Amino acid sequence: MAYQICSKTVMDNIADPDIRFDADGVCNYYHAFTQKLKIRVPEPEPAKQQLDKLVAAIKKAGKGKQYDCIIGVSGGVDSTYVAWLVNELGLRPLAVHLDNGWNSELAVKNIERLLQHLQIDLYTEVLDWETFRDLQWSFLQASTPDAEIPTDHIIFATMYKVAARFGVQYILSGMNFRSEGMLPPSWARGHLDWKYIRSVQQQFGSKSIRRLPHLTVARFLYYNLVLRIKNVGILNYVPFRKDEAMAIIQEKLGYRPYEGKHHESIYTRFFQSYILPKKFGIDKRKAHLSCLIMSTGEVSREQAMGILQQPPQSELQSHRDRLFVIKKLGITEAQFDAMMAAPVKSILDYPNHYRLEQLFRQKLNVLRAKGWLPN
Repeated sequence: MAYQICSKTVMDNIADPDIRFDADGVCNYYHAFTQKLKIRVPEPEPAKQQLDKLVAAIKKAGKGKQYDCIIGVSGGVDSTYVAWLVNELGLRPLAVHLDNGWNSELAVKNIERLLQHLQIDLYTEVLDWETFRDLQWSFLQASTPDAEIPTDHIIFATMYKVAARFGVQYILSGMNFRSEGMLPPSWARGHLDWKYIRSVQQQFGSKSIRRLPHLTVARFLYYNLVLRIKNVGILNYVPFRKDEAMAIIQEKLGYRPYEGKHHESIYTRFFQSYILPKKFGIDKRKAHLSCLIMSTGEVSREQAMGILQQPPQSELQSHRDRLFVIKKLGITEAQFDAMMAAPVKSILDYPNHYRLEQLFRQKLNVLRAKGWLPN
């Protein structure tokens, strides 16, 4: 198959079976993103009105309670900016952090500075390391490009669990469509799929993961339909730009940046910078940069192509991370090399609820398009 790159973005046909190009060389992701952006990110004036309405609803629902919203904190730009934003809006958040054993030292410091500056209470979910380590190694052996699914799922489950515990109806997420809305489906699937996670662990793992925070279909429906907990991407309602957000949190909160997106986690840094490109041929920077080209103009297409000419991280850092990850996972060099050489698979090779999750997401998009659900 001949190499082809989108004429509008930097998405290409390397390691992406779902990409398509029209007669002008424009990829399907460009067209889909353009349409969804109109739904997920309101124009400035309607966005301000919707944000004011949302804040009023949060304050009303939280009246008389210790907290009126839940926010996640990872030490990354988006979650840090959300904390600053909700504080500016006069909300009373409880910060939730998942300690899965992979926090970088800088991430810990950034979280400490954030909480100290804004005087926000923190709830930390500390995972049993031996159980989670076993699950992570199971996903690497499963040979799918979505080995971050366990962490993402557990974070999601923890946020709902904490919201229910404190009687809070709003989870304010740092997910923003402008910078994260163009990820090819084949690169990461099954974030809500406990059946998939459980099936991978049953095949490759040695420990029970029953006690890890998780969302079954029934539990997810209970949180949403009975307790009426809403998960809202609040950054979709403000004129969010990464560069401007970075400047604010550096000045106001003493924030210190990382080399790359999601590099607050050592494991994520290594997985995205080493395993994904070397084993799967996937460079997630293409999706992130394409979003910035289209949504905010922070990066031009030419600049993005120049960035992609550089490796995700230095060879020295990759070498150090490789040694650290192998040691921390308790595996051998030979086991790691065998995992890297194993044939590539996907969620569809394991028992899953993928089609159910896809149907659910489609329904959510329809409801958002009609204005019946928040973004």
